[in-house]
Amino acid sequence: MLVQFTKRTDGSGVLRCVRDDGSTAWQKQNDRVAAYFALHDLTHFAVESTLGYKRGFFGLIAEGWEFDDTTGKGAHGALPAEAAEVEGLVGMFFAEMASRTIWSAEDFNSSIATYFAQGGMAVAARRLTEEELAAVRSRRNELFREWENVAAGKMLELKFPV
Repeated sequence: MLVQFTKRTDGSGVLRCVRDDGSTAWQKQNDRVAAYFALHDLTHFAVESTLGYKRGFFGLIAEGWEFDDTTGKGAHGALPAEAAEVEGLVGMFFAEMASRTIWSAEDFNSSIATYFAQGGMAVAARRLTEEELAAVRSRRNELFREWENVAAGKMLELKFPV
């Protein structure tokens, strides 16, 4: 699947996915958190592609899900456990970034386990190693730099799965 992030001149963004069968799904972000969503989706890309998830956000879109379906309230019903796990991991990478520290694998794994337990979710996130965390951080940072360098009106294009 081809994943295209277009940076608009007004600061909003458009995420367009062209599936292998030629069908497309797209989503425009133009509210006050539009800039966040590009980073969120790029973090999804880094987590899913680096760790080999098949049914996270981008995997579901590649399967034919629409963006609205990924809320778990669409035509496909509840999210698969893997997609919920990926969403939790993405959120944890943002929590780590907000803390302005690099968490150890022990801290990261403990935090994600607590997050799922407090949310009453029956998802047991995979335990990440120091190497896996470093690989995701590196890929995410690379994608963030690429996105920062995209001029308004231009596009960042990625292939999923990698």
